[in-house]
Amino acid sequence: MTTEAPHSPVTRANFDEVMVPNYAPGSFIPVRGKGSRVWDQAGKEYVDLAGGIAVSSVGHAHPEVVHARTEQGGKIWHVANVLANEPAIMLAQKLCELTFAERVFFANSGAEANEAALKLARRYACDHFPKDDSPAGKLQSDKNEIISFIDSFHGRTLFTVTVGGQPKYSQGFGPALQGITHLPFNDLEAVRKQMSARTCAVIVEPVQGESGVLPATAEFLKGLRELCNEHHALLIFDEVQSGAGRTGPLYAYMNSGVTPDILTSAKGLGGGFPIGAMLTTEKIAKTFAVGVHGSTYGGNALGCAVALSVINILATPSTRANIAARTDQLRAGIRALNDKYALFTDIRASGLWFGCELIPKWHGRAKEFVKVAEKHGLMILVAGTNVIRLAPSLLITAEDIELGLKRFDAVFAEVLAAEAAAIPAAVVVA
Repeated sequence: MTTEAPHSPVTRANFDEVMVPNYAPGSFIPVRGKGSRVWDQAGKEYVDLAGGIAVSSVGHAHPEVVHARTEQGGKIWHVANVLANEPAIMLAQKLCELTFAERVFFANSGAEANEAALKLARRYACDHFPKDDSPAGKLQSDKNEIISFIDSFHGRTLFTVTVGGQPKYSQGFGPALQGITHLPFNDLEAVRKQMSARTCAVIVEPVQGESGVLPATAEFLKGLRELCNEHHALLIFDEVQSGAGRTGPLYAYMNSGVTPDILTSAKGLGGGFPIGAMLTTEKIAKTFAVGVHGSTYGGNALGCAVALSVINILATPSTRANIAARTDQLRAGIRALNDKYALFTDIRASGLWFGCELIPKWHGRAKEFVKVAEKHGLMILVAGTNVIRLAPSLLITAEDIELGLKRFDAVFAEVLAAEAAAIPAAVVVA
C-alpha cells in the first residue's frame, strides 16, 4: 500500500554525506509507524518483522506508551542522579516484583548494562576475596577472570567487545583488557576444566542472538550455576536481547530452572526508547557503594516512564498468549515456505525470535534477502552472513504475520528467479 507523502528535505543519500560510515542502512527512510506497519518517505508500507533488532517490543506508536511519554514529557525529563525521580523508583520496584532481583541499576543501553555487570563482578571479588598481600585499603584481587563464550555478543564498549566472543568486533582496538577467557558455547566440560579460584564471573546469553539465535541447553545453564557456586563466582545472564518477553516469559532465565546473580536487560525494555538495566541481589549490589559507578542519563525520568509502560504491557497474560500463538503461526509459515523453496537447513525459534540458517549454497549472502525484502515491503534482519533473523513486535497480529509471509514468498521467488537467470544455459542443460 502506498500513499502520497509530503516532500522531505532529506534523502538517503544525505546520510552518506554527513554520517560516520560505520553503518550501511537500507535504501529507504521510515517516517511513520503503527503497530507492525511502517511507512517510508514516499508513503510505501512495510510489514516490520525486524523490530529495530528486537527493540520495538510493543510495536510502533503504542497508544499507552505514547501516553506515558507525553504525560511524563510534560512534567520532568531529567534531574541526574543527584536526585531521585518517581518513574525510576517505580520501574525498579516493578522489575524487582517480577524477577529475582532486589536491586536495579539503570543505564542507557545493553552495552552499558553489561559494562556495569562486569565491573560489579570484578569489584565484588575485590570486596570478598582480596589479595592476601595487598596493602591495607587497596582493592586488589587475584580473582578476576571472566569466562565468556565464543560467538557471544555483549556490546561495543572496549570492555564488552573484549568479553564478547567475536574477534571482528574487537580487532584493532588493542591492547585488550586482560583476564578474559572464551570457551565453546554449550560445552560444559570446557568450562569445568577452566574454572578455578581465579574466576570471578561467567557471563552467558541464554540464547546467543548475533550468532544466529542459538539457545543454551538447560544442562549447560544448570551446570554453569553449579560451577559458579562451587568456585564462588558470579553468574551473569546477558538478557539484553532475550529479555523483555522476547522468548515468551518476561526473561528467559524463568524457563531455564536457573537463577543468575546478575541479569542485564535493554533493547525491548524501552520499546524503542534508549534504556538499559542491571538487576542483582541486595548482597551483591552493596559492592556498588556511592561513587563506585554511575551514569548521568541512566534512570532518567522520561526513559523510565516509557519503560514502565512497556513492562506493564509485556507482563500481561494476553501478551504471553500472543507471543505463543504468533510464534506457532510464524514457525509454521516459514516451514511451509521452506518446503516450497528449500532455502534453510535449520529454522530456530525462541519465542518471537527466529534464526533461519541458509543452505551452504547461500552462505555469505543473507544480506541479499534483506535488500529484496525492501522492494516487497518487508523488513527483516540478518545474524552474521548466513542467517535470516526475525524479531517482530511481541504484539504483532495474525493478519500482519500472514501478510509478512506472503511478502516473504515473493522475496524468495524473486531471489531464486534471479539466481536461475544468472546461470548459463549450458550449465542448466548439463
